[in-house]
Amino acid sequence: MQPDATGSPPHHSPGPLPSPLTSQPLAPTPLTSLPPGGFPTLPAERIAAAVRAGELRAVDVVTASLARIERAEPTLCAFVEVWAEEAVGWAVEVDERVAAGVRLPLAGVPIGVKGRNGLRTASARALVTAGCVPVGATSVPGPGTPWQTWGLGAGGRTVNPWRADRTPGGSSAGSAAAVAMGLVPMATGTDGAGSVRIPAAWCGVVGLKTTNRRLPSPDRTGLAAAGVLTRYAADAAAYWRWVRDGTAEHADRIEHADRIEHVERIKHAEHEEPTPAWDTPATVTALWSDDLGFAGTDTEPAALAHAAALRLADTGLLRFVRRDELVRLEDPGPAWLALRAAPDTDPAAVRRAHELRTENDRRLADLFGEADLILTPTTPNAPHGHDGPGDRYSTALTWAFNLSGHPAMSIPAGFDSDGCPVGLQLVARHGEEDLLLRTVTAAGH
Repeated sequence: MQPDATGSPPHHSPGPLPSPLTSQPLAPTPLTSLPPGGFPTLPAERIAAAVRAGELRAVDVVTASLARIERAEPTLCAFVEVWAEEAVGWAVEVDERVAAGVRLPLAGVPIGVKGRNGLRTASARALVTAGCVPVGATSVPGPGTPWQTWGLGAGGRTVNPWRADRTPGGSSAGSAAAVAMGLVPMATGTDGAGSVRIPAAWCGVVGLKTTNRRLPSPDRTGLAAAGVLTRYAADAAAYWRWVRDGTAEHADRIEHADRIEHVERIKHAEHEEPTPAWDTPATVTALWSDDLGFAGTDTEPAALAHAAALRLADTGLLRFVRRDELVRLEDPGPAWLALRAAPDTDPAAVRRAHELRTENDRRLADLFGEADLILTPTTPNAPHGHDGPGDRYSTALTWAFNLSGHPAMSIPAGFDSDGCPVGLQLVARHGEEDLLLRTVTAAGH
């Protein structure tokens, strides 16, 4: 299957037109035989290794990425800004630094950053320090647009790359659509209620939400966490490795984006060898839930996600734990909404929100005492039309873990009968991003 959002170029940008767009991983092929349009669809670490080895130039990879954006944007609308001239200049600088012997772990990898202020985030700065080249700002819901719109690019409403009449999800809408379409191999996101995981599920890519407050975040409520969208789980692992190391020593004192003055260079990133790939993890234990006890998940997304979970178990990476009772949390929606609105909300509602959060935290602690991971569908519903899902909360299965702060991922689970992707969500204990990433990477995602 191929995404269907294509169109004619809306503006000039350097480089040749790309090869036909595809959202499927490319089979291993000698780099010299790939057309320029194929470079952005390679794994990020493979791009970086080729740039460091002199097999590719960062400027060629970035030019190819810009050409793909130029071709797709009239219909996809994944970007609010494209920084063509600046990106080529930054890529030239990366090539010069590599030629001078500077070791950049993500040299020449083109990335999208979420929203117009995305370059100010600590995670984006850490990626740039590691050698990534930002090519543009990806779309988010526009001012005054309903939440169902999810994304508004420079040319209009962001569409789902697989079906233009469906939403890509959001709020990291443009990041997910750009990665799915192969415009960039990696794009930053933030996840306050599922804003990385939902579009990852509905665009058929990998989405990582980190443990709340583990990375610097401008969110005053503490509900949002930094994250990333990638085509390959190994690239999400690369993001986590370099962003974690690049921001760790600042996390205690940087709380808001407007206070971020500088993010130091990644320790020794210019001189150390890349971190070796993880070994295959020992079997981890997991619990399965269709709906966490409250979400009312539709039959088809639940079945597809459960089948994907069983495939993980078939690899020997997971062993499901049997329990007498179903996984059951309190519906986090009222608490999430009250905390998001605080302090401009009823103090009694905030008090009830904290009580609900405490109760769910207790239940989750018990569950993680039984198993390493909790698996669910990423969303209770499949991608809906641009007019919205009505009264349905697509966030029902994701915002529980913004309230609790646990790290979580969405990985592709398959396609529904309408040809739309759905996702499988994996949730780990606080601070156990490595376990999530090892498991998913070993499974071949």
